[in-house]
Amino acid sequence: MRSVASYTLTVEDDPKRQDVEALAQGLNTHSLPYTSVAGFQPLGVFMRNDQGALVGGVWGYVNWNWLWIGAVWLSDALRGAGYGRKMMETIELAARERGCRYSHLDTFSFQARPFYEGLGYEVFATLNDYPPGHQRFFMKKALT
Repeated sequence: MRSVASYTLTVEDDPKRQDVEALAQGLNTHSLPYTSVAGFQPLGVFMRNDQGALVGGVWGYVNWNWLWIGAVWLSDALRGAGYGRKMMETIELAARERGCRYSHLDTFSFQARPFYEGLGYEVFATLNDYPPGHQRFFMKKALT
């Protein structure tokens, strides 16, 4: 006799890191026959002050030959002094060293679109009214 499995769905506001990593591993396992290389390889560049406190950084994933930038932040006191550009150039170089030929990210109309355009990124898609009254821009860049 065959048993019938039972499944439960949960909605989690703060998912466990190991559960998120298990999703990435499942996607890698599924994709590997097509890509020959695992994706979802975390990559980060962090800037710290003399006391070791985090004052900025860039974080994302290397997915095959693309870098996805998921978060960029720099302390207000350091903006406009070239540190953001240096962080972006550093993660792009690290991504190229890992085989990436392209990079993509998203930003909002109230954030850093001009900054990214100055680094060579271009908008390839826009979502209007996201958040209400604003736009979300999806941007890409060739790293070669």
